[in-house]
Amino acid sequence: MALTPEDVVNKRFQPTKFREGYDQDEVDDFLDEVVVELRRLNQENEELKQRLVASDSRIAELQRSGGQGGAAPAPVAAAPAADNGEVTRLQQENEELKQRLAAAQQAAQAAPAQAAAPVAAAAAGAATAAYTAPDASASDPNSTNNLLQLARRLHEEHVREGIEKRDALIAEGHATAARIVAEAESKQRAQISALDQERTSLESRIDGLRSFEREYREKLKGYIEGQLRDLESSSVSGSGTGSYAAQRSTQDATGNVNSGAVPTPVSASAGDNAANGQDQGQQPPVFPGFGG
Repeated sequence: MALTPEDVVNKRFQPTKFREGYDQDEVDDFLDEVVVELRRLNQENEELKQRLVASDSRIAELQRSGGQGGAAPAPVAAAPAADNGEVTRLQQENEELKQRLAAAQQAAQAAPAQAAAPVAAAAAGAATAAYTAPDASASDPNSTNNLLQLARRLHEEHVREGIEKRDALIAEGHATAARIVAEAESKQRAQISALDQERTSLESRIDGLRSFEREYREKLKGYIEGQLRDLESSSVSGSGTGSYAAQRSTQDATGNVNSGAVPTPVSASAGDNAANGQDQGQQPPVFPGFGG
């Protein structure tokens, strides 16, 4: 299928999403120039074809006229010579037209080849899209189809590369997110474990302090009760010693002494010491960290 200017005008490419392509305005301007050149070359090609057909018809007509003139009388013998000169001239013109037609065809094939790079870049949407265009001088009618197939293949390759890059980025993002979540969970577990250990230690210290408080209260209570009992017994003992001393004083005053034995005096400080609770046999409870 030959490439026409309408094919270039109506061709639409999908925009790329992952890479930047050439400037669309510049590509459109260049394609407009290509369209104008293709139209001019096609028009010139059609004109040359028409002139070639006319020349071939003229040559055939002259050849037929020359063949018929061979049987003509001698007076008209000069006419074939003139016709032969015309045939030669037309053949030369025909060859020239063929050459110009071949040059026009080559130029028409070269124009799409020159536009191959921007067209492929617009199709692929990539700034780095580059390839080796087909030989501009080749006369293969399938070169245009090959060019379009190459552009499509490049476009598909760039799209596939974009999809692979997108998938790689998504996978990398998922892996990074999973790693961050795992690190955060590990750190959280370590902090919770440290807090649990600290709580256990504090609870153990609280239990120890409560046990110490309970034991200290019991010992202090026992100590106070013992001091009260000693105080009561000392008070009773002091009262009995005072009565005995008064009785002895009365007996000495009246002279009614039953015997020569003298009672052992009781020190007055004993009652005072007992009353003040200064018993050397009992001391207040002492706990580590509470008094001397």
